[in-house]
Amino acid sequence: MERLWSPWRLEYILSEKGQGCIFCDKIADDDDQANYVLQRGETCYVMLNLYPYNNGHLMVSPYRHVPSLEQLEENELTEMMLLLNKSFKALRRAMHPDGFNVGINIGKAAGAGIEEHVHIHVVPRWKADTNFMPVLSQTRVIPELLDETYRRLKAAWEEGEQGAW
Repeated sequence: MERLWSPWRLEYILSEKGQGCIFCDKIADDDDQANYVLQRGETCYVMLNLYPYNNGHLMVSPYRHVPSLEQLEENELTEMMLLLNKSFKALRRAMHPDGFNVGINIGKAAGAGIEEHVHIHVVPRWKADTNFMPVLSQTRVIPELLDETYRRLKAAWEEGEQGAW
């Protein structure tokens, strides 16, 4: 039997879970690199998922703390979709995925891990990725450290902002 090691995950498992909202807390801090915030818009922002399903897993979230899309204003919904589109472009530029999974889990029954603050998951996919691992052994294989993924995606995002979108 082969073992896959992910020692970075133990810190999360053993850590005390706070009472706050990660989406509100991360954006309130101005250290975007430490919080893996790739882009701040007027009403929404994009950040890396600390516990990704796949390399480059992003989340697009409004600043406002609301549990569902229907509680967002039209400008918030529009900006979420525009940031989602730019996320695709940045991921394509930096990581060259073959496709994407995009999901919004609204409510615990739908699988929302943080049901109080709506967000969109953007998961890049490759033809030969290791998606079978969660099915067979509840294991995810993430081949790159978050700091490196952040660096690559931030550079791709900045390139896009300079007129390449």
